[in-house]
Order: sequence, then C-alpha cells, then structure tokens
Amino acid sequence: MNNITGAIFRTQWSGILAGVIAGAIALSFATPSFLTEFNWFVMLRSICVSLLVAFSQMVMLGVGQMNLSVGALGGLVAVIVGGLMDAWGVPVLPAIFTAMVAGGLAGYLNGWLTVRTGINGFIVTLATASGFAGINLGLTKAIPFYNLPEAFVAFGNGRLGLFPYLLIIPLIVTVALVVFFSRIKQGRYLLAVGGNSHAAQLSGISVPRAIITAHVISGLLAAAAGILAVAQLGSAQPTIGSDWLVISFAAPIIGGASLAGGSVSIIGTVIAVALIGLIQNAMVLLAVDPYWVTFLLGALILAAVWINRYRAIRVGED
Repeated sequence: MNNITGAIFRTQWSGILAGVIAGAIALSFATPSFLTEFNWFVMLRSICVSLLVAFSQMVMLGVGQMNLSVGALGGLVAVIVGGLMDAWGVPVLPAIFTAMVAGGLAGYLNGWLTVRTGINGFIVTLATASGFAGINLGLTKAIPFYNLPEAFVAFGNGRLGLFPYLLIIPLIVTVALVVFFSRIKQGRYLLAVGGNSHAAQLSGISVPRAIITAHVISGLLAAAAGILAVAQLGSAQPTIGSDWLVISFAAPIIGGASLAGGSVSIIGTVIAVALIGLIQNAMVLLAVDPYWVTFLLGALILAAVWINRYRAIRVGED
C-alpha cells in the first residue's frame, strides 16, 4: 500500500514544478500581458482539456498499455454530443450522458479487442483510432455542429475571476484518480498488472479485467475531454482531438509515469500539463511560431524518458 502511494506521490516532479515557477517569473518580466487576468483565464481554460487528455493516457501507461485512439475517440464523442444537441435537439445533460456512455463503450471495445485477440494494444488502438475517425467524418461530412444550447456554451466560456468554470471538471477528476489509485483496490490492481502482469496473475488479479477497466476509464476521460472541448469552442468541430496524441504522452511521461507500467504520478501529470500550457502561452505572448511547441514537446519527452531510465539504472545499482 505504502509503495503504491509512494509511486503516485513521488517527488521527482519537484524539478518540473521549479521549471513552471521559473518560467512564470521569467514571462512576467518578459511581457506585461502574462499577468493579466484574461491571459490566466485563457491559459487555465486550455489546460482543462489537456489535463483530461493526459489522464486518459496516464491510466493506460499505469497498466502497461498505450492508447493511440485517445484523440479520435474524444473527437468522435465531441461530434456525438454536438450532433445530439444540434441536429436532434436533445437537452444538455442527456446529451452529455449519452456521449459519455459512447466513450465508455469505445474504451471497452479497445480493451475487449486487446484481450480477446492477444494483439498488442498499440496496434489495436491504432486500428480503432482510424475507425473512430472514419465514423466521425461519416456522421458529420466534415461539417461542424454550431447550434448548441446557450447554457452549455456559457459554461464553456464562463469564469469566476481568472478561474474558468471548466476547471471544476478536471479538479474533480484529479481528486477521483488520487482516491482510485491510492484507496480503491481496482486502482492498485491496475498498477500491479502494469508492474508485473505475471506476478499479478499469480496473486489472483485478473489481468484481462484490469486491462479492460483501464481502457474504459481511458475512454471516459477522453470523452470528457471531447465534451469540454466542444463547450470551450462553442461548436462541435470534426477536427477536435486531432492534435491530442503528443500531449497525451508528453504530460504523463514528463510527470513521471513509467513507460514500462506500474507507476503513475497524478500530481506530476498535473504539473507537466501546467508546464505545457505555460510553454504554449509563452509562444503566443512572445509571437513565436506555434509549430515550435511540437518540437519542444518532443524534446521534453526524450529528456523525461532519459531521466526515468537513468533513475531506474541508479536504483538497480543501489
């Protein structure tokens, strides 16, 4: 129990936190726009979706799997919720519930196919990502849904000071994941399977069930990200999720999740998302070509993997 809790709250994210603080201080001197209330609102609102996307992948890394369909699944759910409210006139809450169910079922499909076929989840989710994207375009004909309820859009654009209303959702999810991985046995089972699936099986843990559970949670989180993206944009764009894949891996890995499985860092992932959001915001404020963000994320991923590998070697030597 203590080992698992330690894996979740390990302190290797302290360096990332120092980087976020240093970056924020530097930006406050570089441009006066950084400290404005509106700029912080915009930055925090963009972080809301990114955090759910990162959590969606983090859960999969914890169980020793990967989900390449995070973006396509979230994009499909986005057009489902938008289509229900626009084309069918479904009220907000039933539309959100239906879209979340669709996300959970899509996640279950990923897990079921992985377990039943024995094919690596990397390949399975690569295939389903193509399928989800195809369904998205088939439903929308690449045409967005714009006619959304005012209350839904108002929630996506509303704020209390510099804090967006959207921030409520990722905060609740963060607390729920902390409780799930530290207090709920199913959460500990996921990490056990990710750490050593053979040992977990011998101890009575159902490896297939753990993998499917992780995929369902991942699907639900990607679905929530898609719905928040629709509220944030004020329309259900078929392109939602197309640029999520890099961020989905970057934040958990930078935050301290192990690619080998069995270890996640929820707080580290939150701070890593904040770092990515800070970098994106800096690019805008300093008028730097935004395409450099992708380059920087790739460099950060490589650095994080190298640091994790170095630490693993040091632990082995000790």
